[in-house]
Amino acid sequence: MSSRPLLCPSLSVRRYGASRGSHAHDHFQVLVGLEGTLELEVEGRGLRLGAGDGWVVAPGDRHDFEAGAAGSRCLVLDTPSTLWTPCAGRRPETPQALALAGYLAQCLSPDGTAAGAPAPLALQHGPALLLEAWGAPPALGPRRRRIDWTALAAWARQRWEQPPSVAALAEVACLSPSQFAQRCREEQGLGPMAWLRAQRLAHARTLRQAGIGVAETARRTGYRSPSALTAALRRAGAPG
Repeated sequence: MSSRPLLCPSLSVRRYGASRGSHAHDHFQVLVGLEGTLELEVEGRGLRLGAGDGWVVAPGDRHDFEAGAAGSRCLVLDTPSTLWTPCAGRRPETPQALALAGYLAQCLSPDGTAAGAPAPLALQHGPALLLEAWGAPPALGPRRRRIDWTALAAWARQRWEQPPSVAALAEVACLSPSQFAQRCREEQGLGPMAWLRAQRLAHARTLRQAGIGVAETARRTGYRSPSALTAALRRAGAPG
C-alpha cells in the first residue's frame, strides 16, 4: 500500500504499457478508458477496459495493469472519499459518466478547453461530478442476510496455513462470491482479500504482543517466512 495517505482527490490522464507488478493503495482508484485496451487484474479477477469502459478499484485490493504494444490511455481519479464505497468493483451505471470523463480528460490536456484555456471549475468539481454520474448501485432487496464478521474472522483464523478463498468465505456467509464481495466493501470498507489479509495481520500482531516469537507467529498465521511477517508488520506500522 501507499506509505503516505492521500488527503484529497487527484485527477490525471495516464498511459499504461507493460505491467509493473501488482500493488495496492489505501484509497479508491477510478479508471475510465480513453484510448486502447487496458488489461486489469483485481484480486485475481481479470477485466478488460476499452475506450469508454470504467472500473473502481477499492482500497486494499491488489491490482495490476497491462496494455498491448499500442498502450492504453485512461482518466484516473485517486480519491480517499468513502462515498465511492458502493461503486467499488463495478462499472458506471450511466453513459453520462463516460462522457464526463472524456471532457475532464480534455480539460487536463495541454490545450485545455476548446478556447485553449484551462477549466479550473471543471477540474475542481470533476471528482464529485464523476461520483454522481457513476450512478447508484442496484437497489438491494428489503431483506439481507446478516454477516457475523467476528465469527467469520474466527473461522478464518483456524485456516491460515491455507488461507481461505473468497468463494470459501462467501460459502460460510451463505452468499454468492459477488454478493459477499459487495457486502465486504460496504460493511468493512475493504475488498474480501484485503479484509482477509487485515485479519491475518491482526492475528499476527496479537500473537507478537503476547510474546510469541516471530518464527512461531509466522507459522501460526501462514506467512511464508519470519521475514515476510516482519515486512508486513512494518508496512502496517507495527513493530516486528
